[in-house]
Amino acid sequence: MKLIDARRDLYRRLAHKEGYRSRAAYKLKELNTSYRIIGPGFFVLDLGCSPGGWTQVAKELAGNKGQVMGIDKSFVEEIADVHIIRGDIEDESIVEQIFEYFGGKINAVICDLSPTVTGMWDVDHSRQISLNYAASKIVDQVLAKKGNALFKVFDGQYSIEFRDYIRKKFAKVQLRKPQASRKSSSELYYICLGYLGN
Repeated sequence: MKLIDARRDLYRRLAHKEGYRSRAAYKLKELNTSYRIIGPGFFVLDLGCSPGGWTQVAKELAGNKGQVMGIDKSFVEEIADVHIIRGDIEDESIVEQIFEYFGGKINAVICDLSPTVTGMWDVDHSRQISLNYAASKIVDQVLAKKGNALFKVFDGQYSIEFRDYIRKKFAKVQLRKPQASRKSSSELYYICLGYLGN
């Protein structure tokens, strides 16, 4: 337990030192190093972006020629050169706002979505997977052919079903648990590369 806590504290300290809003920033950094989900000049959508750690990393990776938009139901403090809106990804009108900002299809969608946790595992797991299905509907509308996506999942009975669902949409789907994730955590990440289009 102490080793897990030490590693957890390491990423928290690093985030504080390097100016990231959450230790989750290092999960995206690690996954992107391995899979290049986001590259320079990419247009990136971050769904469930609060508190903004992934959004910060996405902006760094996309660079000055890229564009990044974050969406969350919670208030998120401004991030330089990033467009953040407070909204619900299950609201169908959100897609219009995405196109308004980007002006067309985009290169990557990253989803670190979590429901309000009740502590009842079955409820939390099914709600989290449901959010991913809502996110995948947005992906189908806004992601350019050959684009990439990243989904956090709470691992459980519905996560395999969701994997099979997204496998039909991408050339390659990989499952990873980054070093910055707690070993005891049920969260896993599906890296989805090469969107096949509708």
